[in-house]
Amino acid sequence: MRLTTAQALVRFLASQYSERDGVELRLVPACFGIFGHGNVAGLGQALLQAPDALPYYLARNEQGQVHAAAAFAKMRDRLQTFACTSSTGPGSTNMITGAALATANRLPVLLLPSDMFATRAADPVLQQLEDTRGGDVSVNDAFRPVSKYFDRVSRPEQLIPAALAAMRVLTDPAETGAVTLTLPQDVQAEAYDWPEEFFRHRVWHIDRPAPAPEALDRAVALLRSAKAPLIVAGGGVVYSGAAEALCAFADATGIPVADTHAGKGAVPWDHPCAVGGLGATGTSAANALAAEADVVLGIGTRYSDFTTASHTVFGNPAVRFVNLNVARLDAAKHSAEMLLADARRGLEALTGALPGWQVDPAYRDRTRRLAGEWNRAATACFELGHGPRPAQTEILGALNEILDDRDVVINAAGSMPGDLQMLWRARDPKAYHVEYGYSCMGYEVAAGVGVKLAAPDREVVVLVGDGSYLMMAQEIVTLVAERLKVIIVLVQNHGFASIGALSEALGSQRFGTSYRYRGESGQLDGSVLPVDLAANAASLGATVVRASTVDEFRAAMAEAKSNPMVTVVHVETDPLAPNPPGSAWWDVPVSEVSELDSTRAARQTYVTEKRAQRHYL
Repeated sequence: MRLTTAQALVRFLASQYSERDGVELRLVPACFGIFGHGNVAGLGQALLQAPDALPYYLARNEQGQVHAAAAFAKMRDRLQTFACTSSTGPGSTNMITGAALATANRLPVLLLPSDMFATRAADPVLQQLEDTRGGDVSVNDAFRPVSKYFDRVSRPEQLIPAALAAMRVLTDPAETGAVTLTLPQDVQAEAYDWPEEFFRHRVWHIDRPAPAPEALDRAVALLRSAKAPLIVAGGGVVYSGAAEALCAFADATGIPVADTHAGKGAVPWDHPCAVGGLGATGTSAANALAAEADVVLGIGTRYSDFTTASHTVFGNPAVRFVNLNVARLDAAKHSAEMLLADARRGLEALTGALPGWQVDPAYRDRTRRLAGEWNRAATACFELGHGPRPAQTEILGALNEILDDRDVVINAAGSMPGDLQMLWRARDPKAYHVEYGYSCMGYEVAAGVGVKLAAPDREVVVLVGDGSYLMMAQEIVTLVAERLKVIIVLVQNHGFASIGALSEALGSQRFGTSYRYRGESGQLDGSVLPVDLAANAASLGATVVRASTVDEFRAAMAEAKSNPMVTVVHVETDPLAPNPPGSAWWDVPVSEVSELDSTRAARQTYVTEKRAQRHYL
């Protein structure tokens, strides 16, 4: 069959399916894109010619389209994703941040950046970076370190092995992430006689590997020896559909369950064994139990520094780890007993191998007591009565009460991820969508596109601060154009609340973290800028409702839920309002020498806290 390379790629993608538990899904059901001279006559023409093979969605920012694809994949448990095409040069490099986010979070996305001419007949072309080190180097080589698979298709026939390798990585739970096939613009338009077999219906089976019997025996022996065990539930629990298996295991054994951002909701917040988020922004209950834990069962977690409080949260000198994970990289962390397996299969095996074994009743009682104390503290954060502008925690409390269990809340950066991990009361493993592997400002609105496309039957609420909003709000236009009903809660505090608080704690006096005029001192400490983000959102086509108090926010949310189109609820909060009570540390080095008293005092605190940091050997 004679087709161009771009036409062949579109036809190939239309025939690729994932399968798990007997359910087949189109692996790449659609394509996000922005056209330019690198792809408009290549992939653009191919998508125009075959709209049923690969439906096309117009994005407004190349980075945003990758975020939307990653959010879609996350919502679909990594069984499906979108392709993303961009023009050559800056259009392509705009996707690199999105690629890093996808790979950091182990989320499959297929990136198709356009490249320069393979023939080099017209070098240097518009937007080409000439590299004196070699003629085969282009800006797209920057994708290599942030991609799990990278290939440059310099001849049409090279697409066959490259496309098959791309599908292999996209469907590998242990190795997935950004997959980049960079496509020279002349090759996209070049014709080739393709074998029919390349376009056959192809199913990529995603198995559920069971733990090896010897590894299961070692893990069970270690768990049986525990007096104060703790479970850390990560994203692998959610992606494998293991929430019910985890609840059953916790019910049977009584082991308390702490969660990461990616694992929140796998165990309902009010389950008798649930103790909430762990680590630097974790609950006092989870962190108190982690400090004493003698055996930690990590399930589908990569143990980021926030989860471990920079290697300080597990305080027992004799603590041992059992890590249940499909990825050997994560299973081996902290010198653990490795249980290489699918989370659901592994939990079922552990439950079957521990019949009748339970933690001591006194330990169960302690778990419930600590969880109860934290829940009362969280309720107090929701009911501060702060004024005149409300505290962010009050807005989150009202929102948590307003939303149904299946409604999805999205966030990624700023002060809200910390508040959410501590305070959010999730009952559904898909209702809490916080990207904290890369914590990328600008993710939120774009992610709303992907989540709504993946779950059209759910209410989707994007939580975004003014800092992240100003980084990337363009995909509001995409939401409007596609008639996707998403509520965007825009929390305006005129600056970077999270980094402002961190700066103050580290002796840097909130320097450079407020949106203000340059004052007489020469610093950015003048009056507040007259920025109206609500007006900006309205100009992009969204319905906008303003709120000044918690009661007004509740009314605004009721209006937003009844509106069938995109609604932005704009609310101002006080960036200096009290934060939820912290109970752990995060390693951010403080200047060792300084002329500032505030910095010197912060350095002394840093030195004291760092003494508890250690490798788990």
